[in-house]
Amino acid sequence: MSSNWLLIEGGNVIDGNANPVVPDCSVLVQDNRIAKVGTDVGRHDIPTGDPFSVIDARGKTVMPGLIDAHCHMTYGEARTEEEIDLYTSPELRTLIAARNVAKVLRGGVTSFSQPGGSYFIGVGVRDGIRRGLIHGPRMTSAGRYLTTSNGLTDWYPDSVGVPAGNIGILTNTESEMISEVRHQVKGGVDLIKLADSPYGDYQAFSNDEMKAVADTAHRLKKKVTIHARGSDEVGAAVDAGIDWIMHGNMMSDEVVDKLAASQTPLIPTLLLLANIVDFAKVGRVPVEAYNGAARLLDATADSLHRAHAAGAKFAMGTDAGFAVAPYGEWHGRELELLHVYAGLSPLEAIQAGTAHGAPMVNLEGQVGQIAVDMLADILVVEGDPSVDIRVLGDPDNFIHIILDGVVQEFDDDIRSQRFHNDYLPNQYSWETVTHALIESEGETNGFGGVSWSAEQQADVISDVRSLEKEAAQEATEKFLDGDHLS
Repeated sequence: MSSNWLLIEGGNVIDGNANPVVPDCSVLVQDNRIAKVGTDVGRHDIPTGDPFSVIDARGKTVMPGLIDAHCHMTYGEARTEEEIDLYTSPELRTLIAARNVAKVLRGGVTSFSQPGGSYFIGVGVRDGIRRGLIHGPRMTSAGRYLTTSNGLTDWYPDSVGVPAGNIGILTNTESEMISEVRHQVKGGVDLIKLADSPYGDYQAFSNDEMKAVADTAHRLKKKVTIHARGSDEVGAAVDAGIDWIMHGNMMSDEVVDKLAASQTPLIPTLLLLANIVDFAKVGRVPVEAYNGAARLLDATADSLHRAHAAGAKFAMGTDAGFAVAPYGEWHGRELELLHVYAGLSPLEAIQAGTAHGAPMVNLEGQVGQIAVDMLADILVVEGDPSVDIRVLGDPDNFIHIILDGVVQEFDDDIRSQRFHNDYLPNQYSWETVTHALIESEGETNGFGGVSWSAEQQADVISDVRSLEKEAAQEATEKFLDGDHLS
């Protein structure tokens, strides 16, 4: 039986393992795997009579597809937490996720992991991709975050409780945690997500609780990750055998050394924080969110540089799924942020975004590298990210996106398509409107007020009243003429 062949000819190859770029190198794909890589590879390596196609990659970069280990499809580019947890039905949330996932692929991401989300929607999206129902990257998914009353995702007062649509589920005892792990594994998840304290101010899960969750998940052949911003929870996560750790914003020297020695991958997930800070004005980010993100970034730079110097292993995650970090737009920017905030070289950052992400999608040794026998998930890129890592931050630079040996096709307007819940909570005002406030602010119409002058407003009112009179007169005349009887 003949094979389908794809020859990517004469590009500058980045292999995903932080090795030097190989210029004028060709990659030969047989069906869905890489068959040959080298400067001497060419059309002569394709069996006579077999169908083949050629991509001219001369002057371009050829590299593995990106692996995003932190992308939330069920968030739906949300603007508020309530939009995620309360105001979007599971049915609509599923449809929105199914439409949005192709944008992740268009953003150069050929594999990703969803570390938590609502219901088992991520599992359904994953299976839909595998069955060809949905166009998207390779995917693994967790279920709802396991949290405590002191952890991320227990947002609401006890009088409200934790809604069924919440991205987290409350587990305040070890037995509840183990029971939820079993339930989620039955539901088809690939991994379990723990959510420790929101900003790393304290350790929400005890050491024993972390270990109990990790041991249970591993016994059931599943992986475990954790939202851990502070030093105590990062250190405890390493000790508990958590498979990879999200964030690590604040770490002591002792914890940095422990993390590096363990080679437990750290996924800083800087994009959400950086977009909040860098695009605050255009995104109309609340000042409280801006200040909090700025403080975290300042602390993060110190911790991550020390971790890099100590030899810690980094992988790429973006937290894509919020309106400020939408799908398909900014995934590659995370590599620039790893360069800036952690000190990784461009090739090390690319390694974090490719080879080091393979375990998070259960494909270690099969994706994330340009090498023989690897699955053919490949990008052909305009520019040289080994010199300027910012090249990968612009999706327009992804000339060809190849998934499983197939050159992908997209709607021309896919990047301008936006799918999210249009409903937001009723908002009356953000200020208490007192005489003192009006006097201090002066005459103002605010965000929603009319910006016309008093004279213009009077003209509009006069016009409206004239139209009302004309309409009333016309209706009266029709009535008198008996038109209402016809």
